[in-house]
Amino acid sequence: MPGQSLGRRFRWLWASYAVSAYGTALGFGAFALIAVVVLHAGAAQVSALAAVGPAVGALLAVPLGPWVEARRSAAVMIGMDLVRFAAMISVPLAYALGWLGFAQLLIVSIVAAAAKIAFNAASGARLKELVRSADLVVANARFESTNWSSLALGPPLGGAAIGLFGPVTTVLADAVSYLLSAGGVAASRDRAAERDPSAARDRTDHATGNSPRAGSTAGPDHRDMPATGRHPRRADPPGGVFEGWRHLWAHPELRALFVNQMLVNGLIMATEPLLAVLLLGEFGMPAWQYGLAFAAPCLGGLIGSRLARRVVARRGQRWVFRVIGTTRALWLVGLAFVQPGIGGLITVMVVELAIIISMSLYSPVLAAYRLERTPRDRVARTLTAWSISTSAAIATLTALGGLLADATSPRTAIAVAGLLILATPLLLVGGTSTA
Repeated sequence: MPGQSLGRRFRWLWASYAVSAYGTALGFGAFALIAVVVLHAGAAQVSALAAVGPAVGALLAVPLGPWVEARRSAAVMIGMDLVRFAAMISVPLAYALGWLGFAQLLIVSIVAAAAKIAFNAASGARLKELVRSADLVVANARFESTNWSSLALGPPLGGAAIGLFGPVTTVLADAVSYLLSAGGVAASRDRAAERDPSAARDRTDHATGNSPRAGSTAGPDHRDMPATGRHPRRADPPGGVFEGWRHLWAHPELRALFVNQMLVNGLIMATEPLLAVLLLGEFGMPAWQYGLAFAAPCLGGLIGSRLARRVVARRGQRWVFRVIGTTRALWLVGLAFVQPGIGGLITVMVVELAIIISMSLYSPVLAAYRLERTPRDRVARTLTAWSISTSAAIATLTALGGLLADATSPRTAIAVAGLLILATPLLLVGGTSTA
């Protein structure tokens, strides 16, 4: 049910996610804006900035999967938040001293990308520890709703803050949000469980009214594991992150969803720097309008995420993957028809709204299905492999989009991405027959 409680520690985890999401939303497009407005970068450079960070960060993250799995999830999340704080805070400091350059933006992007992959792997493992399998769609829908609400409010507020206080203001806010997020994760830990994991399991079973034998059939019951995410000290799991890729590739449904998600995310994200150059550079759109163009449609994310549980209950996961997975691919090509002025602003908002409603309904169902089908001892490595692959796809397609835009125009590159994404639903036709 919509108001059901998932426990105090989940609420702290959710609060941690919320403060980080709102900080990141305030800084939406900040690096691209700084590159265009402060450093006067062109389409190729802005696309390189968007591509190099995820690409190199993904490479650096390859050894992180087993490292995360061998350590307490909360400790990893706190550590990665602190790493991202240190990287982000360097940007406003360098700007204030007159030292900020394109190379620093690249380095910070790389560090943040690698830390994000490790953080997401640990947070996925932690979510499976704190929430029953039956509640995973609800939990992921709450994260999804928070994400889209932050994107609805953050960018226009960030644009206004940039207009009032300068171009690096939102990067500073993003940095501070990571400190607050680390505090929320720390508050979600159960110190008593660290001293006596069996006592924590007894409290969890009593609070939820469930037998210790109940739970997910997709792997070891998460309540049979330490509730704080603390693992006994052990060597890194064999196979490393490659075991995550083997798991994804050996599971036919996960494999189809995995490849589809890489391509869809990569093609959608490849248009972001191209739109920044088109709207901010060629059209001269004010920062607050640029933020509004992407923020207002994010209210659609609240609609999709709140519908996810009801749609799954009525139609099933397979219907969501096929029908909603197809719907989200239909709209991107509309961005190729953007024009200067209020008409172009409305075009961007309508296209983004349609994409976001579809994605916000699809994403929590996919996230829950992925956790359900992954044994607990492979969660961190599987999520790391997924994140690395998605980052690599985004980086590759963004770089190619930048090269195409440099050779032709940003509008042409956006049109090509919009046409290519129309083929991605073919992966869902046969690959999810048993989902």
